[in-house]
Amino acid sequence: MLAQAPRTSLADSAANSIRAEIAAGRWAVGSRIPIEPQLAQLLGVSRGTVREAVKTLVSRGLLEVQQGSGTYVRSGFDPSVSLQKMRRASLRDQFEVRRALEVEAARLAAVRHTAKDLRNLKTLLEKRGVPDASDAGAGFIERDLAFHLAIVDISGNLALAETCRFIAGYIKETIASTMGTSLPEPDHAAHQAIVDAIASRSPDRAAEAVRAFMSPMIDTLSQGAP
Repeated sequence: MLAQAPRTSLADSAANSIRAEIAAGRWAVGSRIPIEPQLAQLLGVSRGTVREAVKTLVSRGLLEVQQGSGTYVRSGFDPSVSLQKMRRASLRDQFEVRRALEVEAARLAAVRHTAKDLRNLKTLLEKRGVPDASDAGAGFIERDLAFHLAIVDISGNLALAETCRFIAGYIKETIASTMGTSLPEPDHAAHQAIVDAIASRSPDRAAEAVRAFMSPMIDTLSQGAP
């Protein structure tokens, strides 16, 4: 018997109850969940609230609605939970994860890049350095992110690319943390060194360029800087 949803934030509570059933394995991936009237009765909420809860879980990738058939469990993994946990991670932790991902991306990019990939990367690096006083730094962060995500795309590893996009918000936070703080902001030369290393087709050189790029921020954070 599902726990009835409290009267506050009914749709969210209903979604949490459904998610708990999935996480506990009582509704396995691929199985069809109870129909809307049954869910409403089990949760003690209206059918409209159930529809809203299901819509939320569909958007998070846990459920899938198949017209004329029902609603099925698509995944037992809720990315929003992982994002909430990651938000509690320290800035140093976030930089260390970013370094691990980008080191491997650069290694693969050095081996797999095409001439077109390299031209695009150089163009993004040039755009990154163009100042834009009107955006109060937001535009710079987006341009910097585009440069780094391009390296991940060039790696040719879809799982790696999707992982980086999944945590793109946190990558933005690491970029923003170097603006107007005691953390060192990698200069143009540090970014150019990564491009040159990828162009050399040496995976070890590319990996080392990213480590050299990230190390000053991580070292500063390890020493207790905010």
